[in-house]
Amino acid sequence: MGRHSRVLITGLDGFTGYHLKNVLSEYGFECVGLNCDLLDRKKVFSRVLELSPKYVIHLAGISFAGEENVASIYNVNVIGSLNLLDSLSELDIFPSKVILASSATVYGNSNVSVLNESMSPKPLNHYGCSKLAMEFMAQNYVHKFPVLIARPFNYTGPLHDKRFLIPKIVDAYRNKLQVLDLGNLEISREFNDVRDVVNSYRLLMTSDIAAGMVNICSGKSIKLLNIIEIMDDIANLKMDVRINPKFVRENDITDLSGDPSKLNMFINYSFCFDIENTLHSIYAQ
Repeated sequence: MGRHSRVLITGLDGFTGYHLKNVLSEYGFECVGLNCDLLDRKKVFSRVLELSPKYVIHLAGISFAGEENVASIYNVNVIGSLNLLDSLSELDIFPSKVILASSATVYGNSNVSVLNESMSPKPLNHYGCSKLAMEFMAQNYVHKFPVLIARPFNYTGPLHDKRFLIPKIVDAYRNKLQVLDLGNLEISREFNDVRDVVNSYRLLMTSDIAAGMVNICSGKSIKLLNIIEIMDDIANLKMDVRINPKFVRENDITDLSGDPSKLNMFINYSFCFDIENTLHSIYAQ
């Protein structure tokens, strides 16, 4: 395989990177990782120049919104991305497309229940702010190579970090805990499957869409209470779920999802893994 099939995936060894590598490899792409710290500018430049990738999908970064080291969130998500984009701009042959994984958290809290790309971002935490800063910073490079900003909504699947909500819930059932502390069970959110997300990345990578931003979402939300009910059936266990006030946000929107209209215009793909399939796959891992 030559450069024409080479995809540089930062965060190759992470949750999303693992699943993305699997699906791209099935389609004949050569997946390579950065294999160095994004903040080590010299090594990033050396590695990128060595690989000279055809495509780049930038997944690496701090993805846990509850990360306590605030400085590291901005350093990795913004300065790390800057180092990557600077190194790509030094290549003799620019990538055909660079996809930057941002996040739907850039939208923050809104008065509407369906979020689309035309809305003004209003992030409410440092993670969302760092992703929005990355988006703005990346505009300095769009005249050199196509930069597509992806804003994925909640997604999960096997190997997902247990600090995140769905893996935390599934792990409680797997370990047959008697009590589980959660927030408002009546809110509905998207909880998509990582397999649908990485297939969206695959199709966006090879699509004719050169630049811009797009939600990675299904537009289908599910109530947290329903997830508990499904897990009760899967694990054959009636979980005692208690509402912990510290997990409840004031003025939280009851039903929140993304508008997939733009994504549907860009690629011909329908999210095909429902929440029961996803929960089964995590529980069985």
